[in-house]
Amino acid sequence: MPASARRRGSMRTRRRLRTRIILAFVLLGFGITALFASATYWTRSRVESQLVEDVMNRNIDAFAAQYFSAPGKEPQIEVQQMFARHVKRSGFERLRIEQPEWHALPDGIHNVTGTEPDGTPFAYKLAVRKTADDWFFLAYDMSHSIRSEEQFNRALYATVGLFTLLSLVVGLWAASRVMSPVVELATRLKRAGRDIQPEPLAPNFSDDEVGQLAEALDAYSARLTHVVQRDREFNADVSHELRTPLAVIKGAVELLLSRPGLDEKTRARLLRIQRAEAQCTDLISALLLLSRNERGHGATNVCRLATQLLDAHRAQLQGKALALGVDGVDDLVVDAPEAAVAVALGNLIGNAVKYTTEGEVRVTVHPNAVEVRDSGPGLSNEDAARLFERGYRGTHAGHSQGGGIGLSIVRRLCELYGWTVDVRPAGTRGVVAMLTFDRARAIAQAV
Repeated sequence: MPASARRRGSMRTRRRLRTRIILAFVLLGFGITALFASATYWTRSRVESQLVEDVMNRNIDAFAAQYFSAPGKEPQIEVQQMFARHVKRSGFERLRIEQPEWHALPDGIHNVTGTEPDGTPFAYKLAVRKTADDWFFLAYDMSHSIRSEEQFNRALYATVGLFTLLSLVVGLWAASRVMSPVVELATRLKRAGRDIQPEPLAPNFSDDEVGQLAEALDAYSARLTHVVQRDREFNADVSHELRTPLAVIKGAVELLLSRPGLDEKTRARLLRIQRAEAQCTDLISALLLLSRNERGHGATNVCRLATQLLDAHRAQLQGKALALGVDGVDDLVVDAPEAAVAVALGNLIGNAVKYTTEGEVRVTVHPNAVEVRDSGPGLSNEDAARLFERGYRGTHAGHSQGGGIGLSIVRRLCELYGWTVDVRPAGTRGVVAMLTFDRARAIAQAV
């Protein structure tokens, strides 16, 4: 994954963490406020209803007591918002006709709602006391209480909204405070990644969770730096130790080739040793560049290098009916060491020659790329998808030599130098490999 994509992924993760903190505060504030508002509404309604019913029970009992203490005199209730009515046995039938809902109600307190003929809604509580000869009714107008309840509910809604908004503000502040050391740690970690000897992170943070994370990152960085340093030293030592015997082999072969009277079989074997020595030297140089992650510079003529590589493979065809050729522009020069280009292009040409038993391997040099086309057995879909995996060998590899790391080295060289490599089927048979030099520059051969 590219570094920019990883950075975007980490930014999205950080934003999601910040958002989760803010959302937690908002939900907590809303939940607690809504729960408190619901409890307040329920408590208020229950207490108010209980108080009203207690007052109504006392007043209707007093109303009935007034009647029974003075049967000849109609009792009166002097309480605001209350209306009392007494019905004798002779008026039961008339009440059934005029107010059937009152007539059917049993003893107790009941809630009565409805609409007046003019469309005005009404609501009241009705206390009922019935004896065999007398019925007593006490009505308490609840319209004012309902209006007060509506105002109270609006106040509760506004309180919930206000405290939710306050929770959002607190969440924004808390998220900034919580995330600021994490953001600072990420910033310092990015700066430290550009240095060979990164500055310790832990001294810049307090002894909390972020500080412990910084200490863990420092310890991991120290181990990683040690491993990288040891790997670089090992690669440098191996490169140095291998170059010495290769130089000896190269000198010995050149001395042997300079001797007169060599037969053709011996000369061919010496030339093969010389080519193998050159390939080993190029491969060591390329691997050393990869291990150091350093871009070497140079001026490599691709057409001339492709001709040399084809000549080296032409001497190893071992009787295969295979034609090797190169065409295209001859002034493509790449800003890279010849060893790096030779390893990348040599692997592509070597695979084409290895898997093509007859036909042709053609190398075409374009103004900014080089193409290797063969007439071999081609590529399956699985091979095309996994071709550049380390250790993967295609279905046509059979018992041929190789560990399946050649194309993975090509891929790593392309990543190092900003090149691109593409290997695809060329129809029903054959393979086309394209190596594009994004940093190439075409100059005149004379220059």
